[in-house]
Amino acid sequence: MATVSLTKDGFQAAVEKEGILLIDWWAAWCGPCRSFGPIFERVSEKHPDAVFAKVDTEAEQELAGAFEIRSIPTLMIFRDRVLLYAEAGALPEQALDDIVAKVKALDMEDVRRRIADREKTAKAQGDGVA
Repeated sequence: MATVSLTKDGFQAAVEKEGILLIDWWAAWCGPCRSFGPIFERVSEKHPDAVFAKVDTEAEQELAGAFEIRSIPTLMIFRDRVLLYAEAGALPEQALDDIVAKVKALDMEDVRRRIADREKTAKAQGDGVA
């Protein structure tokens, strides 16, 4: 599957869909972004069951600001509405392939349970309860 462009208008709908969504935050003036772009495209062709999207941080400054994108390229990966990965920096093709494989292999029920446990612990600590 070829990459798709995401804008502020379609961003929420894309994130709320079931499945895997990879987002490459980039800009045309960014050398590492231009190097990572073809890698992102090639990996998208290997994984037609995932959505590979790009957000142009120059055109979508409000969206980039809302996600506190400070360095590009930044890669975010969502699965079933859960943000699983968010890191700045270009990745080699094999590393991106490996990350996609790991995301596909996740037990999302286990992930949601762990998130709920962490939130419960954080709330208890915030309430002054040990």
